Amino acid sequence: MQADGDFDTVLVVDFGAQYAQLIARRVRECQVYSEIVSCTMPVAEILAKKPAAIILSGGPASVYAVGAPPGPPGPPDLLCAGVPVLGICYGFQLMVSGLGGEVAPTGGGEYGATALELISSPDNESPGGEPLPEAAQPGGTLLGGLPGHQQVWMSHGDTVSTAPPGFAVTARTAATPVAAVEDPGRRLYGVQFHPEVLHTQQGMLILSRFLEAAGCRPNWTMRGIIEEQTERVAEQIGDGGAICGLSGGVDSAVAAAIVQRAIGSRLNCVFVDHGLLRQGEAEQVEKDFVAATGANLTVVNAAGAFLAALAGVTDPEEKRKIIGREFIRSFEDAARQIAADAGSHGTSVDVLVQGTLYPDVVESGGGTGAANIKSHHNVGGLPGDLRFQLVEPLRALFKDEVRRVGEALGLPQQIVWRQPFPGPGLAIRIVGEVTAERLRIVSAADAIVRAELSAAGLDREIWQCPVVLLADVRSVGVQGDGRSYGYPVVLRPVTSEDAMTADWARLPYAVLAAISTRITNEVPEVNRVVLDVTSKPPGTIEWE
Repeated sequence: MQADGDFDTVLVVDFGAQYAQLIARRVRECQVYSEIVSCTMPVAEILAKKPAAIILSGGPASVYAVGAPPGPPGPPDLLCAGVPVLGICYGFQLMVSGLGGEVAPTGGGEYGATALELISSPDNESPGGEPLPEAAQPGGTLLGGLPGHQQVWMSHGDTVSTAPPGFAVTARTAATPVAAVEDPGRRLYGVQFHPEVLHTQQGMLILSRFLEAAGCRPNWTMRGIIEEQTERVAEQIGDGGAICGLSGGVDSAVAAAIVQRAIGSRLNCVFVDHGLLRQGEAEQVEKDFVAATGANLTVVNAAGAFLAALAGVTDPEEKRKIIGREFIRSFEDAARQIAADAGSHGTSVDVLVQGTLYPDVVESGGGTGAANIKSHHNVGGLPGDLRFQLVEPLRALFKDEVRRVGEALGLPQQIVWRQPFPGPGLAIRIVGEVTAERLRIVSAADAIVRAELSAAGLDREIWQCPVVLLADVRSVGVQGDGRSYGYPVVLRPVTSEDAMTADWARLPYAVLAAISTRITNEVPEVNRVVLDVTSKPPGTIEWE
């Protein structure tokens, strides 16, 4: 998806920042479209995208380090191109050094929550006492009117000691004399801290003020996305048909709903029921999705084939490969049949709908086509004679935007707010061999956890809560009047924004107690429930 004349575009120039995607998301939360571009993209290419504003991200390097990433190569100079620019952290220091200010390697640094003080006259002077341009008000354009002392999030070693000529210093900290600067006449702004992270108390307001100062229109809305993508998809597919592999997750469901809106009955959805989903999810796809969209759905009941292929396998990677192989076989058979049926009626089905999201595009280098197919959807290995054009209606969206589009399309809440779930399903939540009995046990425990989290109103407070069966471990216990040897299960509730990092969720003790009591009472094979309190990193969200 490219923003056209209907949307203003903000480009986030990435200098290797861990928060580049978060910056782009925060801009979109202000209803302004944003894209991430590499710091190696030439300025001419950047300007060809007609950005309404540019944000220079942070980065791990020092501006003095050998090999530190420079600004995008000119000509022209990006900071002199007349486009509003906000520099953040490393981007701020690059802006300062490039425009004649000074950045000093102090040997110290600031990391984490830091107290920021807004500057007003007569404090608006450099450490050496030289007067600097006075801000129109304490804090200037971006910080003016905000609390004089506020918490921000810092992560830097080098420090700006002198602002560039023509810039006003608008904030400082105990260790950083120049923590924010601006030249409103040239619409150039810079902050040492990270306004995009939640720990910066006024961060969203600061970003929205920059967007306002840049003249960006807040008209990037879900309804606009739906209308634009419906038209684009209809144009891409033309008079032919399309196939979409439904996984039961929100991404494929929303992608299919948009395509169905564009081409109607010419969309054929395929759902491969591998028997590894959670309780009720297969029925949800078969009934709720079809009822909400009216889409054609082919269900492939392949649970027996998957279970037979997994017999005796304990290695996690081998499990994934087997599930991927079996999925491809099942999907291939269904796709051939759909294509043959279409051909017998004089039509063609040569488009594959994929629920690729923007983070997938960024992490794959921004390429197009089959290289961007998400591996967990398991359709990347289709044979060569099944040649599809790829349609990705969600490739410009983040997960939270996909959910909002799903709501606007009228999809059931159970699908829209479904917790992320791995493609291999419960097979990788059984540490050990996958058997029918073990699937029944972990599925029953998982259903209890989901029910209790829903009853407590925590569905949207946590990112996901895997329930892991330690199938090769026996734990001694007392159940009834005798000793028992049962399975332990592990609860792995986590909070996250994008799954790249995560923290363990601090669930209320009452909820944990209810979950543990129900599992040990209602799933007799389980006699112990434990809680995983590991963050990511170092631990991944899934155990396998």
